[in-house]
Amino acid sequence: MLNPQCPIPQHQVEELLSIYDSPLYVYQAEILRQTIARITKSIPYPRTKFHFASVTNGNISLLQIFKDCGWGIHANTPGDIYLALKAGFSPKNIVYSGSNLSADEIAQLLNLGITAFNLDSINQLQVFCEVYQNQKNNNICSAGILPAKEKNNQQEARTIKEIKLGLRLNLSEITGDSRIGVSPNEFDKAVEIASKVNLKISGLHFYRGTGTNATKAFTQVINRVIETAKLLPDWQYLDFGGGFGYPYHHDGVAFDWESFGKEISDVLLKLDRKIDLIIEPGRAAIAGCATLLAEVVSVKWQQDKQIIGVNTTVANLSVPSVHGGYREIVSWKSGKSYLTDVCGNTTYSRDYLGKNCQIPQLEIGNIIAILDVGAYGYAMSSHFLHRPRPAEVLLDNDKHKLIRRREDYDILLHNQIFT
Repeated sequence: MLNPQCPIPQHQVEELLSIYDSPLYVYQAEILRQTIARITKSIPYPRTKFHFASVTNGNISLLQIFKDCGWGIHANTPGDIYLALKAGFSPKNIVYSGSNLSADEIAQLLNLGITAFNLDSINQLQVFCEVYQNQKNNNICSAGILPAKEKNNQQEARTIKEIKLGLRLNLSEITGDSRIGVSPNEFDKAVEIASKVNLKISGLHFYRGTGTNATKAFTQVINRVIETAKLLPDWQYLDFGGGFGYPYHHDGVAFDWESFGKEISDVLLKLDRKIDLIIEPGRAAIAGCATLLAEVVSVKWQQDKQIIGVNTTVANLSVPSVHGGYREIVSWKSGKSYLTDVCGNTTYSRDYLGKNCQIPQLEIGNIIAILDVGAYGYAMSSHFLHRPRPAEVLLDNDKHKLIRRREDYDILLHNQIFT
């Protein structure tokens, strides 16, 4: 039986749980591929490159699906880059757009061969240029920096792989009250700093903010962002960032990729120069492919409200501030629906996986499905409340495989030192 609201048939759920137990994250590869294809086709502009924002989900097996579909990686941290390289991405297909790196971390990323950086402040740019120049002066050989070559016994200058430097934009009228980015009145200073080490500021990165479903929030600022980018004398690429939302309420407003793609393509095609476009979807690409399965372990009633206890906890999902406090929760039981709270297996007063859901009367042993958990689900899970984290499984048509083992209580002692 297939619940009309759940993409996984009941018989398949029963098979998965008999093998892998619960709670269990289940990712459906075909749904992920379909979403990637739809987003890719939505932007006709020919110089467009897509980079998955892996902050939303860092499972290697899932990253490899993005790689196979021709996407790159958008990295917020060195950890994102580490996982991307382990997944087989070339350093040239990774764009770093983050904040507040130390000098040692910048050196690490250069040594890993990363060549595209969108920097968050004039100070970060200054530190980056100092590290870059220091590595150049010391003839450091790495994945991203090549040693000097000799021709006819004459030493030539060292060749550095081309570095693409961009600035993250802070313009209050379109980026709001944000801590992120560089204001246009700082562009001249940025260009001057970069030029001292023979680098150019060639890109502008626009970040709208996380989880925005209003298409106009992006389309209505396209012209303003492009006019701002033109202030950079060596402008070559526009990174129109992430922040693209996902409709957790399935009957709610969804981001219109086709409308957005047409508008930004039309504007870029009218420019008098060839500009590369980078798009960095995160949750929009991966949220809908995953379901968290949990077993009912307790049922009680408070007047007409059903209180369901399940064998997982809110610590295994993202915090409400990231997804708006709502998840679609369904079961395979039929019959009259009741107002239901779904509670985790701790006494933490906020351990709700769902409040005021409409779910049929359940019994111990029944299974519920928490939908749309692909983004910021496992990625933001933690050991808060001291529960080990679930396993993760990839379902590809009728085949399934374990892509992350279930933790046991030994994980709680990991790296602790007994004295």
